[in-house]
Amino acid sequence: MPFRFNKIVISLIMTALFMALVFASGAQGKVNYRKLAPLDSAEGYASFYSNKFIGKKTASGEVFSQEKLTCAHNTHPMGTLLTVTNLKNNKTVVVRVNDRLHYRNPRIIDLSRLAAEKLDFKGGGVVKVRVEVQKKG
Repeated sequence: MPFRFNKIVISLIMTALFMALVFASGAQGKVNYRKLAPLDSAEGYASFYSNKFIGKKTASGEVFSQEKLTCAHNTHPMGTLLTVTNLKNNKTVVVRVNDRLHYRNPRIIDLSRLAAEKLDFKGGGVVKVRVEVQKKG
């Protein structure tokens, strides 16, 4: 006698397949900015570095300091100067790329605390910004 699937078994199989597809998708909607070509202008979300990075080497080999106007960005070369604009209040700051973001980080840029203060978003943690190339590194 052949095995027959009932509605419950089919439902369980379909649910399992759906869950497997969701987990297999990896980033699940997050953009890996390292795989994108650098743009002269882009909008996205910015945050600022945690204090746990103070004194540690950045990807450029420079020692990280919260008191410098620096940033982590995944597509622009080290040394590139970027103008970052807080889209809530139109305040701007020019920062230098000296580090890279973690490849799973969904933001387009991480700023030093000094840069975040100049943009007036240090209390919010994350803010929507426009990033424009000032001078290529």
